Amino acid sequence: MLPVHSPSSPSISSIAAQPSERASVYALLQKEIRRFLKVSIQTILAPMVSSLLFLVIFAFLLEGRLEPFPGVSYSAFLVPGLVMMTLQQNAFANTSSSLTQSKITGTLIFLLLSPMRPWEWLVGYLGGAVARGLACGLAVWAASLPFIDTGMFHWGWTLTFALLACLIMGSLGIIAALYAEKWDHVAAFQNFLINPLTFMAGVFYSVHNLPPVWQTISHFNPFFYLIDGFRYGVFGQADVSPWFSLSVAITATVGLLVLTHQLIARGWRIRH
Repeated sequence: MLPVHSPSSPSISSIAAQPSERASVYALLQKEIRRFLKVSIQTILAPMVSSLLFLVIFAFLLEGRLEPFPGVSYSAFLVPGLVMMTLQQNAFANTSSSLTQSKITGTLIFLLLSPMRPWEWLVGYLGGAVARGLACGLAVWAASLPFIDTGMFHWGWTLTFALLACLIMGSLGIIAALYAEKWDHVAAFQNFLINPLTFMAGVFYSVHNLPPVWQTISHFNPFFYLIDGFRYGVFGQADVSPWFSLSVAITATVGLLVLTHQLIARGWRIRH
């Protein structure tokens, strides 16, 4: 179990400790951000190049043959999906790789010995996931602008779904890392859960183009609502109601945040 603080009324010492608690959260967040910025070629540039290759190949093959939304070209339709795919994968990768590395190398003991509370772990790690996810998503978007101008229907919707996606994927990354005892476990989590759910969420197509059975299956995929809601923010058009997508995304986010906090508080697979 991680250190548990009593819910009694705050004393002078506890009030004095609050600035140090904020400092510890900031230190962990700063460490997570610096960690991926030091290898930005691998963590930001490489995902951007991969997404642009998807854009070039699929746009070349299908441009003019499909019109997923009325008045929206296929190449323009593809950009938000690739932005969200890159954002989600890298938010997951940031928390899963960082926490797994700390477990394997034994440096996690420094966090365990610190007075940091579970919510402070959560804020620090998820803050890094949000920063890396948004950085990768913005890189893909900026790189595509010289070739495809998608426009922007509503920035508020777009940023909301981007942030929710980062929080969901960052939480899943923490859960994967807590479970993992070696890198193969994280890779299996990503290859058999994260990647299939992402690719089947409508990154490259509108679910309205699928047979009825697959449309129904897609509606049980929470990643679909993240991508569809994000597209609504860009085009003002979506496969389902953006309000319904928002409710699903918020429910998934809150549920995963509560679960992740409880797992950290219990020390699940941290202390054997």
